[in-house]
Amino acid sequence: MLTSLPLSACPPPASLAPTIHWTEAGEARSALWRSERAAAAPKRVVLADDSTSADSAYRQACEGTGLLWRGDFQNARLLLQAMARRIDKPAKAKREKKAQPETGTHARVDGHSAAPAQAVQAFHLHRQAQAQRARVLGMVLLPIDADYRIPLRRAPDTRLACAEAWGPADAAAGSSVVALRELLGLVSAHEWRKKGLEIPALGAPPNNRIHPHYGVYSPLRGEYIQLVAAAALPFGGAVPLAFDIGTGTGVLAAVLARRGVTRVLATDQDARALVCAHENLQRLGLTTQIELVQVDLFPKGKAALVVCNPPWLPARPSAPIEHAIYDEGNRMLLGFLGGLSAHLEPGAEGWLILSDMAEHLGLRSRAELLAAITSAGLKVLGRLDAKPNHPKAADTADPLHTARAAEVTSLWRLGMI
Repeated sequence: MLTSLPLSACPPPASLAPTIHWTEAGEARSALWRSERAAAAPKRVVLADDSTSADSAYRQACEGTGLLWRGDFQNARLLLQAMARRIDKPAKAKREKKAQPETGTHARVDGHSAAPAQAVQAFHLHRQAQAQRARVLGMVLLPIDADYRIPLRRAPDTRLACAEAWGPADAAAGSSVVALRELLGLVSAHEWRKKGLEIPALGAPPNNRIHPHYGVYSPLRGEYIQLVAAAALPFGGAVPLAFDIGTGTGVLAAVLARRGVTRVLATDQDARALVCAHENLQRLGLTTQIELVQVDLFPKGKAALVVCNPPWLPARPSAPIEHAIYDEGNRMLLGFLGGLSAHLEPGAEGWLILSDMAEHLGLRSRAELLAAITSAGLKVLGRLDAKPNHPKAADTADPLHTARAAEVTSLWRLGMI
């Protein structure tokens, strides 16, 4: 059940989008500028085609010049890959040159290595490098017709992928321009949405798939889902009502329902997430058991169980699409802890699912987390831990490998003092 689906569930009309300008055939041209990353339109735009070399494109992109592609679509992809190699090769060489064997030991706090100051610096330098990489690669631009067709040779049909992200095509809106890198992200998200992700905690195939939408955090990190599936439910398993705070795709609400929770209120402030969750719950046949509510954090009332999986890293998102990853100032984490006791029935539990990656990066200490729990009038009833098994945890070339290799994801069982 989706309560009062808001109009904001659809992206804003293209008429509100900014405009990009360029000159072509001696005439001034303009089109709508689309960027889900909220990137500004390049102030200088030149035309590029199959004759444009990767070196020239890379140089102009580094200078902030947008390259509006007029050639073969597949050649544009090859150009983007060539530009990416020019960015990544120097970065890789620089990392290998600076790599030194670790010496000495670090103090330990509650079983965790105290992250050195270098870890914080490495994190911020990594984010700066990623932002710069995205900016440069985002300078390869594609035209999009009003019906979301790409007017280029050998261009794929991206109409459905664009409609899923931008809403129905509007002929009156006219043509638009988008970064090729962002368009490829739309296409990739469309494929994930179409195929879905198998979630073992939801039961046996085929009725155990979650289909993430563009802009909604995909539950690829399965260890946190398994923690919710394995933790003992309060009240001997007889849970009449649970809250799932920040439901996203709806996966944790679905796991709770499949575990026998009578009713689940799943909240999210993002309209895209609510639409995504609603479609997933419909496929799973759980709409009568789970109600979706658009609200920041808690719905009204109290529950026997309140679950929250906030963004794990307390840093500023560099784009709107990163809000599911970065929680600036621990806003959602502290908001959940601060409001939890007011929404717990006597004897109820709050489950906080959190990675300790922030601790290994020096962004938040274990002592700070425990102090926030205590100051919210809560106590730790228990904790379940799981080691992530995603590919980056074993990638020694990753600049954050040391932190990723040490990372542990935990389900903190919290109760009122």
